[in-house]
Amino acid sequence: MCSIKHLHVTTKEELKEALCVAQHEQMDCMIEIESSIDANASFHSILKKFALQTVQHTMNYLSWVFNEGSIHDEFCLYKIRKIQCSKYRIALKAPPTSTFVVDSCKEFYKEGFILSLELEDGSVGYGEVAPIGIHRENLLDAEYQLRFLIHVMQHVDVSCFLSLLRGSFSHWIWHELGIMPSFIFPSVRCGLEMAILNAIANAKGSNMLNILHPSINENNNCETSLNVKICALMDSNGSPTEVANAAAKLIEEGFSAIKLKVARRGDPMLDAAIIQEVRKKVGCQIIIRADANRSWTYEEAMKFSSLVKDCNLQYIEEPVQDEDNILKFCEESGLSIALDETIDNMQENPMEKLVKFTHPAIAAVVIKPSVVGGFENAALIAQWAYHMGKMVVVSAAFESSLSLSAYTQFSSYLEMLSLGTFKVLDNVVAPAVAHGLGTYRWLKEDVTPNPLFICRNPKSGFVEASVADASRLVRDFQVNKKVVSSVIVEEEVRQYQCRIELNNVSCSFEVRETGLQTNDNVLVFLHGFLGTGEDWINIMKTFSGSAKCISVDLPGHGKSILHGLEGVGEEPWLSLETVADILHELIHHIAPGKVTLVGYSMGARIALFMALKFGTKIKGAILISGSPGLNDKLSRKIRVAKDDSRASTVITHGLQLFVSSWYAGELWKSLRSHPHSSRIIASRLQHDDVQSLAQMLSGLSIGRHLSMWEDLPNCRVPLLIIHGEKDTKFRNIAQKMMKTLCSGLGSKHENGNAIHEVVEIPNCGHAAHLENPLAIIAAIARYLTRL
Repeated sequence: MCSIKHLHVTTKEELKEALCVAQHEQMDCMIEIESSIDANASFHSILKKFALQTVQHTMNYLSWVFNEGSIHDEFCLYKIRKIQCSKYRIALKAPPTSTFVVDSCKEFYKEGFILSLELEDGSVGYGEVAPIGIHRENLLDAEYQLRFLIHVMQHVDVSCFLSLLRGSFSHWIWHELGIMPSFIFPSVRCGLEMAILNAIANAKGSNMLNILHPSINENNNCETSLNVKICALMDSNGSPTEVANAAAKLIEEGFSAIKLKVARRGDPMLDAAIIQEVRKKVGCQIIIRADANRSWTYEEAMKFSSLVKDCNLQYIEEPVQDEDNILKFCEESGLSIALDETIDNMQENPMEKLVKFTHPAIAAVVIKPSVVGGFENAALIAQWAYHMGKMVVVSAAFESSLSLSAYTQFSSYLEMLSLGTFKVLDNVVAPAVAHGLGTYRWLKEDVTPNPLFICRNPKSGFVEASVADASRLVRDFQVNKKVVSSVIVEEEVRQYQCRIELNNVSCSFEVRETGLQTNDNVLVFLHGFLGTGEDWINIMKTFSGSAKCISVDLPGHGKSILHGLEGVGEEPWLSLETVADILHELIHHIAPGKVTLVGYSMGARIALFMALKFGTKIKGAILISGSPGLNDKLSRKIRVAKDDSRASTVITHGLQLFVSSWYAGELWKSLRSHPHSSRIIASRLQHDDVQSLAQMLSGLSIGRHLSMWEDLPNCRVPLLIIHGEKDTKFRNIAQKMMKTLCSGLGSKHENGNAIHEVVEIPNCGHAAHLENPLAIIAAIARYLTRL
């Protein structure tokens, strides 16, 4: 027994760590789990109460949903009829506290988008997309995703059960839209959820609060008595006396809580002096919060804390730069803290990351729905906080009255959740929270002619936002056209045939175009084997606001027809060179200037060949899951035999049998797990010229054309080489391609990286553009800014 390591654990986390230790050290261990009968009984009692509460909430929800005359059909589904997006720019009275500005700047603006979503029954819901810009997205990033969503959401069903949250939206985004939820930018997802929830509420003749938390009283559709307290926001510019006087003025206006921005002066002693003076001025009844925005070192934060210990701060947000020092600060400072940016960084699996922040000194979490990725994620984080006995503060990010109205209702919903949680845990109910919606004071203009009226409630004496007023604003929402700069709608696709003859080869190409007709920025999309130009429509519409986008059905694919095949022998007469030459002629005909090629698989090989051969015509090339060919003669010979056999199967046994066999291969394992895989594979049967399709498979075999590896060092056309994370074969090819490309640029590989780039697309395999289109769009967008 002495050779067996003994580990003693009392918690789930300790057990997990002990198991990891045993596995890592590869030795025998005895793990002793200490348990308590009383603690277990208490835990199971709490589980029972939460289960009962969930059942009651579900019954209330179902009673509301199936109330006579309240549903569209027996499945509670609504079909989206139309979506459009208005880009706005509104003036602010002062710069947002999240940005630093130069003294010469006198005018300040907030930009974003208003998403309008109309259901088939005529109900409309509005949502706001307003990225902060200091996080992982900017306005252009958001616009690309919105253009993509406007197209893919056309005629999609939405269920009224989305308002249950708890993963409903994530499930819908993945299964209905075919998009990985974590790749939607936070502000975009927030605006999308807002628009859908408001549309469902409109269809039900209700409001967001009541569809999130249906009232037991069926006649009470809008809780007119509900109000949300507002915390004032202050930038602590000026002397301690000046800031204290400004704070006193806010208290006179009716604010019961103030948040002061700190850590902007370079000396925490100056910030502490301001806090001391404000506390002295406003008295001990007013709530004071501070926000350091992760700007202090641990030492600076500790210096501040030592000077404000007696100032009765409710909490300080994010006092330290290094997340690993948060718990150390909790132990040593004596101050309560709130998480803000730490929460913002938890886009995926927040519950796993929140586990380490249960320390009792972490008193609150500050949740910005537009930064954490919408109401579903925000509610998930809030429920964790309530279970841990922590305060939840909903915070705006300088959005318009539309978002403020949604956040007002959402804040009220969270207050109801907290009451239920405290009841289950037998905790004392905390007083009403002052939420971080004080940014309304920054708005000089608004996206609606009738902004949300936040004012002093004569009954309570405090500045509050009314749920009833917020509900009315959303229900009767009208866009202020004076602040709208452009409107994004579903783009039309122009589809036509173009016949090209070159060197005794004649082909009628099916061409699709969208975007600006006169734009010098032209993208030409080339699909893979068995695909068509239709595969690219979603991505084409994404870039149609800034580029002319063209896709082509390659010879033998879709509606493209090769002429004069009668009497052609069994030997393939098509080749990579032939197809590239005729495509070059086609592109020159429909786009006289330079173009950027975007190719996938077979299309990527064609694009690479054209980049090497037609450098004066090709501005850049984006290669998704592409290869320069095979170097080894034996490998080429084997591949030719395989592809010739496959081509023969297409002719002999028909396309359907071939497609079933083709997509059963290991290369498509990841694609087969995509929720739209059946639809995608079924589309591979839509080809009018199967004889030419077989010719393409054989003639463009990767074993039949000469390798392009030797030509890569001479490539001066900028290449973006993309592969899927799960596509090991093409990851290795991409890395080898990059090394070979750089070898032609001398010993300085950084020069190669400035011209060419390899990007790995997460969570997908070979068909990256179909499996994870938003990540592909982001990669293409970054690449285009470098051209």
